[in-house]
Amino acid sequence: MTFSIVGRCPESGQLGIAISSSSIAVGARCPWVRAGVGAVATQNVTLPALGPQILDLLENGKLDPAAALDRALGASEWSEYRQVTVIDGQGRTAFFSGKEALGTYHAVAGRQCVAAGNMLTGIEVIEAMVPAFEQAPGTLADRLLAAMHAAMAAGGEAGPVHSAALRIVGDVIWPIADLRVDWADDDPIGQLDRLWQAYRPQMQDYLTRALNPTAAPSYGVPGNE
Repeated sequence: MTFSIVGRCPESGQLGIAISSSSIAVGARCPWVRAGVGAVATQNVTLPALGPQILDLLENGKLDPAAALDRALGASEWSEYRQVTVIDGQGRTAFFSGKEALGTYHAVAGRQCVAAGNMLTGIEVIEAMVPAFEQAPGTLADRLLAAMHAAMAAGGEAGPVHSAALRIVGDVIWPIADLRVDWADDDPIGQLDRLWQAYRPQMQDYLTRALNPTAAPSYGVPGNE
């Protein structure tokens, strides 16, 4: 029902997730990111609590991703139904797919990224995502979206994809990009990419408005100059 990729940019230190699902509003339940700490995708009969729990263990418990993942899963009696990927602020990774994961499932770690999915047309869907991320130019968001497009080109899910999300954190504590397509009958990943292309040239303006309103550009509304 879901495929995703978590990743880190070694140049900027940004962390992020791109994710899609046949279910509605995947971005409301599955992607979790925390600036300087890590990114977690929790999917396949998802338990949303795993995201903040793992991030807390990375940040406050000072655990590496494998140890944080093991501890969080060990506290749940239903862990075999979960699929979880983790990357921390140093680019270290971990992943888990329980034996009750749905349909064809797979996970692959690459250079500062992890891709995973379930209910896939084949494992080649996930195998295509890591090289796409590693080889794509541009920002972290561009590279995550390139991986999602590669997954679809390799076959995608066994059923239709209906929702998609992109979440990126940088130097501030809130997401610098948090974009969602909660339901679409056709091509939610393409719609998400178009949202990113529209948002990308404005992203710095919104950061400037938050951090130093006196330096902010015009809001572009009547009465504002």
